Amino acid sequence: MVYLDNAATTFPKPEAVYTAMDHTNRTLAVNAGRGAYNAAKKASGIIDDTREQIASLFHARGIANVLFTPSITHAMNQIFNGLNLNSESTVYISPYEHNAVARTVHMLQNRVGFEVELLPLQDDLRVDIKRTQYMFTEKAPTVVVMNALSNVTGYILPVADVFRAAKKAGAITIMDAAQAAGLIDVDMLGCQADIICFAGHKTLYGPFGIGGFVVKHGVLLTPFLAGGTGTDSLNLEMPDRAPERYEAASPNIVAISGLNAALSVLDQKEHLETVKTKTQYLTERLNDLEKVKILAGYGDKETLGIVSFVVEGYDSGDVGAILNDEFDIAVRTGYHCAPYIHEYLKDLEYAGTVRASVGLYTTEQDIDALIDALRTL
Repeated sequence: MVYLDNAATTFPKPEAVYTAMDHTNRTLAVNAGRGAYNAAKKASGIIDDTREQIASLFHARGIANVLFTPSITHAMNQIFNGLNLNSESTVYISPYEHNAVARTVHMLQNRVGFEVELLPLQDDLRVDIKRTQYMFTEKAPTVVVMNALSNVTGYILPVADVFRAAKKAGAITIMDAAQAAGLIDVDMLGCQADIICFAGHKTLYGPFGIGGFVVKHGVLLTPFLAGGTGTDSLNLEMPDRAPERYEAASPNIVAISGLNAALSVLDQKEHLETVKTKTQYLTERLNDLEKVKILAGYGDKETLGIVSFVVEGYDSGDVGAILNDEFDIAVRTGYHCAPYIHEYLKDLEYAGTVRASVGLYTTEQDIDALIDALRTL
């Protein structure tokens, strides 16, 4: 299989991830933090070390708590339900948001009645910073949430610029780093993020089943989930301190050990350079095809890892089916769990886009195979 769906999940994983998970499953798959025996202590040590590595990744050591969830979608639900939003609140989101944000915000909006505003885009589909600043003065944001890198187009969003304006207006700022963590440098203080959410199975090269969020000290959320934490068990209230306050239920030590191994071997600088080079090569080769149109080309410095395109005369789903059935090439087609941006891309007549996304293990031969296959169309 030629795998070009790394935006959905990176594949394969580093060998260290498979080794660590197998070892943990066989020797340390115990209830970490719940026992005083050696295996439980070792498992807890892996969790603590993984928290430290995540904190370092986001330059957040000493200023934030790292909290684990089963996925970034679970993280967004915990965050938004913990913010105590009300009918007077205003939530700004970018049109590039994934349904992990969009559906969570929409569901809570229906329940609570707050306003949701979309950040404005320029004609070239870049976020319009000046209009955003103006909107914040006209209607002050309570919360501003945006992803660091679009899962549809690979656009690197100007998070720091938007968050600076949001903080001047007194807003809580939340970054979705699902497509960015471990790929581009994310500095929690530098970009003025109060909360950063991550997905272990994407650009961190960990397994499914582990994600989470990093929350700055002083940003308090009401617990959304309740249950066992292994501490203060006679108290029916969730503990006051993090991480126990936000981590109900037994930790997924097997998945966390896989993420720990991925973080230990991932070289962010090498990762960035590799993905950047492959993105440029993919873009250049696609531009050689007369009937292929790349959507929302922002330029090399603002696009990374992901390219969405359409093929003249074909629904995107049909292109994906042909690539799979006849060439064993894996791409993603359709609307990519991003409900807003496709209206701007004007891809409805193609039933969405064909998305090719590269990773550490993508080769030029993989990209050449895609181009050769598309040429037959």
